[in-house]
Amino acid sequence: MIEIANMLLGGLAAGMVLFIVSVGLSVTMGLMGFANLAHGGFAMIGGYVVVLAMNKLGIPFIPALAIGFIVTAAVSAVLERTLYAKLYRAPELDQVLFTIGLVFIMIAGVTITVGPETQPLTLPPSMQGQTNLGFMTYRTYSIVLIVVGCLIMLGLWLGFERTRMGAQIRAAVDNRRMAESLGINITRLFTITFAFGSGMAALGGGLGAEFLGLDPQYPLKYLVMFLIVVSVGGLGRITGVFYAALIIGVVDFTLKKYFPQGGTVFIYAMAILLLLWRPQGLFGRPA
Repeated sequence: MIEIANMLLGGLAAGMVLFIVSVGLSVTMGLMGFANLAHGGFAMIGGYVVVLAMNKLGIPFIPALAIGFIVTAAVSAVLERTLYAKLYRAPELDQVLFTIGLVFIMIAGVTITVGPETQPLTLPPSMQGQTNLGFMTYRTYSIVLIVVGCLIMLGLWLGFERTRMGAQIRAAVDNRRMAESLGINITRLFTITFAFGSGMAALGGGLGAEFLGLDPQYPLKYLVMFLIVVSVGGLGRITGVFYAALIIGVVDFTLKKYFPQGGTVFIYAMAILLLLWRPQGLFGRPA
């Protein structure tokens, strides 16, 4: 039972990081219909801002996360208006080539300015060590990730289901033309949503820097995993991405424990079979 609990908690912690990074990609792709493969690059940028703010400027962990969110959201808003907007009506191949090129620019920029080494993240003393759960002790930071992920999930659900902005985003995801005909400013909505989604990626990059590691190859190493979460969860589906991230996190964590050399292959195979069965994803709505 202890072994099962260890796997579940480790997988849930990994799944929460996947959720925080991937949820913004799900909403922006569902809203804009844009194949944004540079989303992991924004997670990397946010992670680097957090780590450098802590290591170079001595800023505490929580304020550093806020700075990473704000800086990345601001950068992504500028890129959305100056570059992304020009390709909204372009073929998907053009979008893929542009965003992949942007990823390599991000990687090169980080490598030149910071270096190719993995960046260390020192957690606050309150998040280090072990926590007694009553029936077992477990790593404190993993518990923190699980709690923070659940709170973010609740906040996003309330934001999307109980606010005017959330209603506009859901309307645009479901039927963009109808939303435009009702007077919703799609251009402004795109910019705000893209900035927020990139900021969420940055938050996930910062929270997961200690868990997943942080180096210039981060966007390429985890790109496929982020896309699998979005594909399984369904475009624009907050709860779908949450459930998909938890399932994939637990399965991936367990497989890597018992099949460290090839456990991820099973994730890819399951994703392929699932999408052949349900192209809209496990939790997405049929087209």
